[in-house]
Amino acid sequence: MKISPVEQLFTVLNETALVLQEELSCTYLEALAETGENLFHNSILQEELSELTVKRLQKQYEEVPLAKFSKEELRKAFQLVILKGMKENVQPNHQMTPDAVGMLVAYLVGKFVKASSFKILDPAVGTGNLLTTVLNQLSDKQIESIGIEVDDLLIKLAYINANLQEHPIELFNQDSLEPLFVAPSDVVVSDLPVGYYPNDVRAEDYELKADKGHSFAHHLFIEQSVRHTKPSGYLFFVIPNGLFESEQAGKLREFLKNHVIVQGILQLPQSMFKNKNAAKSIFILQKKGEGVEAPKEALLANLPSLSNALEMDKMLRKIDKWHSDNKK
Repeated sequence: MKISPVEQLFTVLNETALVLQEELSCTYLEALAETGENLFHNSILQEELSELTVKRLQKQYEEVPLAKFSKEELRKAFQLVILKGMKENVQPNHQMTPDAVGMLVAYLVGKFVKASSFKILDPAVGTGNLLTTVLNQLSDKQIESIGIEVDDLLIKLAYINANLQEHPIELFNQDSLEPLFVAPSDVVVSDLPVGYYPNDVRAEDYELKADKGHSFAHHLFIEQSVRHTKPSGYLFFVIPNGLFESEQAGKLREFLKNHVIVQGILQLPQSMFKNKNAAKSIFILQKKGEGVEAPKEALLANLPSLSNALEMDKMLRKIDKWHSDNKK
């Protein structure tokens, strides 16, 4: 039975990560970062390994020369080993954006953003999976990309992910809600981290700060993203379905009304999520700017199961029709 390139690459990444995990006494994800570095540099960078281990790793790396894989094959294989590592120990905010959602976000960016070259920002880049999915799907465009991530290990994985796929992404290891020293972007994509932001002093700088207690991190991420988007630029967020049901929702509505035009909300199928409370949607916004008009009606849809090709095709046609009716 012929194994696919993704399976072949997954096997080598997984097996070499397990060897390094054992030899370096580190976590699986840390070992994965090490093996990704080795593969990218085409040499074994860890000096403390035995000669036998070095030979064993070299032999496995030789089976998967990077040049024989497409960017998407590299992304998928790396995503699968990260998912394996995350199953072992992960915090809820480290969930990876599902592939089908990444593809859909990429499709929407391609639909709304007509420029042949633009700048894109992901303020919660994680391991880089959503951002590189968008870059791979829009390979005909010239895209300058920036990713920001507070978690040291996740950003290291994002850096290796970008290197393996040869995407020149600028990565910043910092809290995205602190001041950002990046130029405004044309597009923001982000699977928003949901929860409370513990830094009340920093939250004071935001319109969307809570009147009492901790502020919602996802609200502050929306505000920070809007601040770092050029006038008329687009923002594509993966949001919790209950975004407008919290006690802080009134402020959020007011903020959105003042700064952006809501282009649409696409509710992801319930079947993608373990429970109703975890369900999410894709929220499409456009920052106000010269000549920016609200659509006749916002694009509102409940998406069918993303694996149902026929229903999904109908839905994409509906989105196309909405787009041509509203984007004259």
